[in-house]
Amino acid sequence: MSVTLTTVGLDADDTLWHNERFFAMTQDHFADLLRDHTEKDHLMERLLAAERRNLPHYGFGIKGFTLSMIETAVEVTEGKVPASVIAEILDAGRDMLSHPIELLPHAEDTVRALRNDYKLILITKGDLLDQERKLAQSGLRDHFDAIEIVSDKTPAVYAEIFIRHGTGADQGLMAGNSMASDVVPMITAGGWGVYVPHALTWAIEHAQPPADTARFTELPDLGALPDHIRSVTRA
Repeated sequence: MSVTLTTVGLDADDTLWHNERFFAMTQDHFADLLRDHTEKDHLMERLLAAERRNLPHYGFGIKGFTLSMIETAVEVTEGKVPASVIAEILDAGRDMLSHPIELLPHAEDTVRALRNDYKLILITKGDLLDQERKLAQSGLRDHFDAIEIVSDKTPAVYAEIFIRHGTGADQGLMAGNSMASDVVPMITAGGWGVYVPHALTWAIEHAQPPADTARFTELPDLGALPDHIRSVTRA
């Protein structure tokens, strides 16, 4: 089967640069702040429940995460959380919003290897200001033909993006560390999905891999993506 790929989409957080580890560090600090009220495992369960509940209201990103931490602190202390703890949670959120970007291995080399042969799109979700800040600090902005910061990654979103910036999802490929956001909805839209696992992945981004489709691939790291694309287009 001859495969034509004209457009490649890349996720940002934990695909091109570190992200989730800063959430993990903040969660450790959050647990320490509330250690006199509840155990960490229980606190993390309550926090994850709050995040799931709040996604339709706050969306993805650090600001929603910070608000969910405050809500969880109020819940587990039965409304008795000290103002000083709320202040520290807010400080932690601001620290996350100013943390320097650290590129993941292979990120820059892979982007450089793809940019001349394919239309390259950065597709990420989250807070607009924060994602723009991270992209600017990454030094990768000029390698992309288009930047899409979206509220969520759904099949309809991918279909629209790959029509607007490429030749349709059926001639597009999306690569990222989230099975739920980067792979499954892209394949549902008719495209190709490449899963590049990261050691730390938010529970909400977990999903079962697509079954019985040649359009799904898992790679050990982003550096393997250019060779994979060449093998697909030669098939």
